[in-house]
Amino acid sequence: MPGPLEPVADGLRLALRVTPKASRNAVAGLADTADGGRVLKVTVTAVPENGKANDAVVKLLAKAWKLPKTSLTVVAGATDRNKIIHVAGDPAALMPRLTALIDSAAE
Repeated sequence: MPGPLEPVADGLRLALRVTPKASRNAVAGLADTADGGRVLKVTVTAVPENGKANDAVVKLLAKAWKLPKTSLTVVAGATDRNKIIHVAGDPAALMPRLTALIDSAAE
């Protein structure tokens, strides 16, 4: 079963399932998708209008993973709960670090 991270030439692609208008901002673990993949579940308190929830997701992940906000970009699903985030950087350095952080969030 593929994980939520996929290496690309200039970083990583991260598959997310976002729940806006939640009671708190949190990385809530992993979830299986209908097509057999896995996504990282994220909850944010922001409302899903005018990109507020997307901004909250980027801010939450940047803070949790100690990355600059500018290295995270929503590349697909801007108006959908299912999103793809591009994490800019060296994939060889980012992959083990983010995999460990995702695994610890899934516990």
